[in-house]
Amino acid sequence: MGLFSQRKVPYAEIRAFSVHILTASGSFLAFLGVVAAAEGRFVSMFWWLGLALLVDGIDGPIARRLRVSEVLPSWSGVMLDNIIDYVTYVLLPAFALYQSHMIGEPLSFVAAALIVVSSAIYYADSGMKTGENFFSGFPVVWNMVVFSFFVIQPSSLVAMAIVLLSVGLTFAPVQFLHPVRVKRLRPLNLTVFGIWCATGFYALLASFDAPKLIEALFVASGIYLYVIGAVLQFLPKLGARGAETRAEF
Repeated sequence: MGLFSQRKVPYAEIRAFSVHILTASGSFLAFLGVVAAAEGRFVSMFWWLGLALLVDGIDGPIARRLRVSEVLPSWSGVMLDNIIDYVTYVLLPAFALYQSHMIGEPLSFVAAALIVVSSAIYYADSGMKTGENFFSGFPVVWNMVVFSFFVIQPSSLVAMAIVLLSVGLTFAPVQFLHPVRVKRLRPLNLTVFGIWCATGFYALLASFDAPKLIEALFVASGIYLYVIGAVLQFLPKLGARGAETRAEF
């Protein structure tokens, strides 16, 4: 009968299940984002999306700390997390792209369709991570891509080209960076990722009307994060010694 049986539920199981509730709350935050996007309130939408991503960032460490998978083996936190991730990383950004008509009315629909279909296939790939914790293929972080579109307001042709390139790279044997888990150049990667987050946060506070310097730093750090995985793939010795040294400790 699972968790809700007639027996007295141990405190460990209550704690573990509360982590699943925390993870599932990301779906409600995403729903609030959908409502905001449908009403054209895209700044509010990204605030709700940011809260959902915050939940996504903290639930994993808490789950490991409380050994949720051991306490509640019949409830799949991985499956729940994937469902929430698809909504927050893919579906909501794609809807925002379509709803804003940023690429023009027909192309925005086509772009959104390409995003949701290609990403659904990507989530079924069990080999999406390499041994060094790089992503194999574009890791469908459409929340970052679409957010970047709102910050820099590219032309429709440039935005569509980025969408097509990213969709194509989803299925290509090209590595993309996980800024936290990849050991090679980790200090630099984390610094650049921090710059991207800080400038993006500033742009959101400014309702996407940030100064040119902030936009320049945002674009430069975003390009770095987009291409550094491929650079490290084709230059396998770059940063390898430092990674080995940190692994020893």
